Amino acid sequence: MLNYQPQLYYPSSEELPDSDDTPVDNELQDLMPGMLKAILAMLWADRRDWFFGVDMGIYYDPNRPAIVPDGFLSLGVERVFDEELRLSYAIWEENVVPNLVLEVVSQTYRGEYSDKKNQYAQLGVKYYVIYSSRRRRKPHLEVHQLVNGSYVLLEGNPVWLSEIGLGIGTQRGIYQGIEREWLYWYNQQGQRCLTPEELAQQEQLRRQEAEQLVQQEQQYRQEAEQLVREEQQRRQQAEERLQILQAQLRSLGIEPEINLNDEG
Repeated sequence: MLNYQPQLYYPSSEELPDSDDTPVDNELQDLMPGMLKAILAMLWADRRDWFFGVDMGIYYDPNRPAIVPDGFLSLGVERVFDEELRLSYAIWEENVVPNLVLEVVSQTYRGEYSDKKNQYAQLGVKYYVIYSSRRRRKPHLEVHQLVNGSYVLLEGNPVWLSEIGLGIGTQRGIYQGIEREWLYWYNQQGQRCLTPEELAQQEQLRRQEAEQLVQQEQQYRQEAEQLVREEQQRRQQAEERLQILQAQLRSLGIEPEINLNDEG
């Protein structure tokens, strides 16, 4: 791990280039980390001690170019420190090495298993995640953990990341209308965390179910009120028929045994 010695001057992140001007060669390199960040924004909405960067430069030496992973997560840093937000991530400013970096391999390899892997290990990045959907014989997801200065491949899908308190894994799903295999966060029980889209759909479904229950309740109330009205009408008709029958009996000189005016 790199150690920073006090110097008279380190450039601020605002003074450093915020990109390496290298375009992504596949849309997944933007969508995958973007979705993971969006899930965290919902999952950790009340937390202010984390930052997830997407295609942002990580500066570890003011005299060297930044490393630009597809995504990275840092814990124990300010979520937002001003309204201009971060332009880049300078480790000597943050005082925190990212806990996790993500590389999405698409058309061509870009040093994910050589230069970048060595650089992340030297920085002390705890988890190095590589995703490649083009593999046929190997798992699409690889999660490496730094152990004694070297990365060790972890097994499983999802893989639990104890220092982060979440797991990461792959599963088929739909994001932005695209159905395919995606990267997701998982809780300790292995349950997948929902995306903002899924949460919105779930909320919409709950709202529709609630509206249906309200409509059913109104329908049942109307039916009950109708039954009460019908019962009142039948009772009134029965009383009217009884009055007519009693009048007929009296006309014949017979006093009815039932008097409507009797109490009880």
